[in-house]
Amino acid sequence: MGKTFHWFRKIAIAEGISFLVLLGIAMPLKYFAHQPLAVTIFGSIHGILFVAFIILAWEVKSEYKKNFAWLARAGLASILPFGTIIMDKKWKAEEAASI
Repeated sequence: MGKTFHWFRKIAIAEGISFLVLLGIAMPLKYFAHQPLAVTIFGSIHGILFVAFIILAWEVKSEYKKNFAWLARAGLASILPFGTIIMDKKWKAEEAASI
């Protein structure tokens, strides 16, 4: 098997961090300090990471024979603050078991 799961976990962490930066720093700057540039920058970064996360989640599902419930949990984790960061421990164990 390839390194798909490894890259999925890396992108999941990056996506989770970008989401927290967007929610915790960029959006308050936009709405309380009237500085929308941070949302423009981090929103774009987060969007790219989110798309990469979804693509890699689909690839992991296919390559590692995960069921649809696994994909749904990954999708849910990506829209909850700290979701992908919390799920990383479980995903790390799944990755180790698949080697």
